[in-house]
Amino acid sequence: MTRLPGALDRKWKSASKEFVWQWLFPAKTLTHVPRDNERRRYHMHDSELQKTLHEAVHLAHIPKRVTCHTMRHSFASHLLRANYDMRTIQQLLGHSDIRTTMIYTHTVKSRTIKEVGSPLDFSADQMRQFD
Repeated sequence: MTRLPGALDRKWKSASKEFVWQWLFPAKTLTHVPRDNERRRYHMHDSELQKTLHEAVHLAHIPKRVTCHTMRHSFASHLLRANYDMRTIQQLLGHSDIRTTMIYTHTVKSRTIKEVGSPLDFSADQMRQFD
């Protein structure tokens, strides 16, 4: 079993057993772990990922500030726009409390139908969403 850096052991109990953890953003080199006298591959340091993202944003001539958290926020916002339910988004983001996930709702305009109208007033596309 892989030992996880920081508080990930506590926050995401099964992460070390999941495929995603094993191969997402691996470090280029092995790290010596003195307590086990072993060499292990950890993930790349977050500053390295941030630097790579910063370079990509610069090369793409994007004038806005972009961080790794911006990508996470965008992911959640896109899921909301695609009408994924809040519990699914909560699970994908790894939040233990739904209130943390609810923070992302301010970025997306509500698509809830407030008034009930005649079925004859709906377009074919609107009717498909009820199927």
